[in-house]
Amino acid sequence: MFPSSFNQPKFCPTAVWNPYGITFANRTTLGQGISDIFINTNNTIYTANLEESQILIWINNSINPNKKISSSFRSSYSIFVTNNGDIYYDNGGSYGQVHKWISNRSIFVNVMNVNSSCFGLFIDINDTLYCSMPSQHKVIKRWLNDSKRILTTAAGTGIRGSASNQLNLPYGIFVDLNFDLYVVDTQNNRIQLFKHGGLNGTTIVGKGSSNNIISLDRPTGIVVDADKYVFIVDRYNHRIVRAGSNDIRCIIGCGKEGSQSHQLSYPVNLSFDSYGNIFITDRANGRIQKFDFLLNSCENSSIVQSIYLSVLTEKHSTYSRSECDFSSYYYEAIQVNVSESGHYSLNSNSTIDTYGYMYTEEFYPANPSINLVSENDNNFDTSSIVQYMYSSELTANHQEYARTCDKRNYFYETIQIDIVASGLYMVAINPDKCVIGGSCSVQTKGIGITLDDILRYEVKRNMTLKNQSSLVKMSVGLTMIMFLLGLTNSILSLLTFQNESLRKVGCGIYLLASSVTSLLTISMFTINFWFVLLTQMNASINLSIGRGGCISIEPLLKLFLYFDTWLNACVAIERALHVYQGIHFNKEKSKRLARWIIFILPFCIIATIIHEPLHRNIFEYQIKDIKSVTGIPERNSQCVIQYSHAVQDYNTAILFIHLIGPFIANLFSALFIIFGTARQRSVAQTSKNYITHIRAQLREHKQLVISPAILLILSMPRLIISLLSGCVKISDKPWLYLCAYFISFTPSILVFVVFVIPSDLYRKTLKETLITWQRRIRH
Repeated sequence: MFPSSFNQPKFCPTAVWNPYGITFANRTTLGQGISDIFINTNNTIYTANLEESQILIWINNSINPNKKISSSFRSSYSIFVTNNGDIYYDNGGSYGQVHKWISNRSIFVNVMNVNSSCFGLFIDINDTLYCSMPSQHKVIKRWLNDSKRILTTAAGTGIRGSASNQLNLPYGIFVDLNFDLYVVDTQNNRIQLFKHGGLNGTTIVGKGSSNNIISLDRPTGIVVDADKYVFIVDRYNHRIVRAGSNDIRCIIGCGKEGSQSHQLSYPVNLSFDSYGNIFITDRANGRIQKFDFLLNSCENSSIVQSIYLSVLTEKHSTYSRSECDFSSYYYEAIQVNVSESGHYSLNSNSTIDTYGYMYTEEFYPANPSINLVSENDNNFDTSSIVQYMYSSELTANHQEYARTCDKRNYFYETIQIDIVASGLYMVAINPDKCVIGGSCSVQTKGIGITLDDILRYEVKRNMTLKNQSSLVKMSVGLTMIMFLLGLTNSILSLLTFQNESLRKVGCGIYLLASSVTSLLTISMFTINFWFVLLTQMNASINLSIGRGGCISIEPLLKLFLYFDTWLNACVAIERALHVYQGIHFNKEKSKRLARWIIFILPFCIIATIIHEPLHRNIFEYQIKDIKSVTGIPERNSQCVIQYSHAVQDYNTAILFIHLIGPFIANLFSALFIIFGTARQRSVAQTSKNYITHIRAQLREHKQLVISPAILLILSMPRLIISLLSGCVKISDKPWLYLCAYFISFTPSILVFVVFVIPSDLYRKTLKETLITWQRRIRH
């Protein structure tokens, strides 16, 4: 018996490694195609540079290789070093042999003829050399002290297969102190354990294992520690997995593939140093990464901090786990508060088959994918490799089929899938953000983002306002602030323009009407917000109330908003007309025209948006047998708008007209006032040229240009969110969309700021009105 030359650290069950690795060596040193790595008990590191046909050796924590041994291999997949410093390496690609470099003589000798590459080499404590041969689907061995060099089969039949005595492209191998053989059965996506002397393996990890709670995808490397925890290089999942009898989890590279310090890309092998640090050959990134073992992760690891006992019965709530079958999945939610950062293990012991899911913040029974962090469902995990993705948009141009005799107009698209290898495949349809509803009742979202969309995943159902998220609470505060500002704006504006002297021309009448419409706009804005919030917080609100609000509130809000913006445009147009006509301006005609416009304008706006309430409706979907905490069946509803392509194009045009139209009227009227006044003065005052008069008018009337520009900028978010695709993932940046929505309504609270404050006449009139009211109150 010989002592082991490799490291087999002893870890606690809660051992953790720093997820951020350090690059030990890169392509400059390693060349292309790095494969295996070996670290002996003295922490000497061995690997191969295939481009230079060299074996590289690092001694005593050196940064650069201390020694380079030139060889004759063109490709080498594995390496193993014994206690005396002899190096065994695969040279099957060039010679079909395993070679040994004898350290005390510095020569190479052949020790095994294999007629194949050895993707894994291992020498046990009895001095037996093992070679995994993927091309022949078996593992062979020979005793190194046998002069006859007899080869025997350690695992596999030589025929590709998935039976217990067969292998399919075996890769890494490991032999423990009991001479039990661990084989990475790469194409079968499993780890096979062959007991000493046995040729029938047992699947301990991966496909076919008795505790298959994690999926492997083309695993390659393997190391077993002192407590028989198996460390696996899960190559196509770009991660390292640690598996024990009751604990299987990812420890390194648990996110996406990549080249950052916490990521791997098609790793091949791993090895431990004597401190428990892991070195990984990160092949696609052309580097060796070192991940440090965190010693404090094992402090107090055996302490059970909390035990929770419960009996899951048919009286518990149910949730939607897959497709349309909801009736058989019961759940109980447990809230865990973590007071200190560290590694925690959650274990369950049950007499029935259970599924564990971990969420942040809140669990939504109707859509368990929201806020999901990790899952353990004995089936597949979220890190399984996606081999192919197909994206398509189903439109009215696709072919139709009949689902039932009375429902024929259903569109479909067929997809052909060719299976090249037998195995377990999952085909998943992910409608992403464009679809709302349950698994059996769906509705495709249209163009435009509404307040419903922004708040949908932020509002917690059946909870008081006190228990809502900070975004919801902040939006409530902003809504009430805007309402108070709008109310103040309207009151001050009404006090200003109720004065008869300011209404001798149409301009004063328009501004008086605008004072009223701005109040109606901000009031309807507040009503709309509270309606959306309360209907989403309380699912028991009568459906007819929801339908009535859906059909009426948003169109009324748009009516008042458009009315207000067009009244402001009318003010600008009349001012320009006054400049153009000069002393010929007819005040009485202006007043009559203003009254007619104020009377007719609402009907014109209604005519342009009448299509909206006709295409609005409540989409109600009930997740079958899912019940709320009160025992009442959970019902979800949402206000949706469904336009045809023609109506959608018309709606887009109307949006532009009601936004760009008032802006153009304001801007061109302001420019006409400036240039028209400048021309009139240049005729009367010939001492100054036309350009000088223009500059003087720009300085005098710059607010006439700045004000409409500010109003346009503030209104732009409304246009943008109205035209955004319904597929936008609002939950990623809810604050951004909510702020855009609020900003778009600020012009309705700025009538006083835009029109009254810049005008000496209006300010003087307001002051006189306030003094008059003050006297009335005193008397």
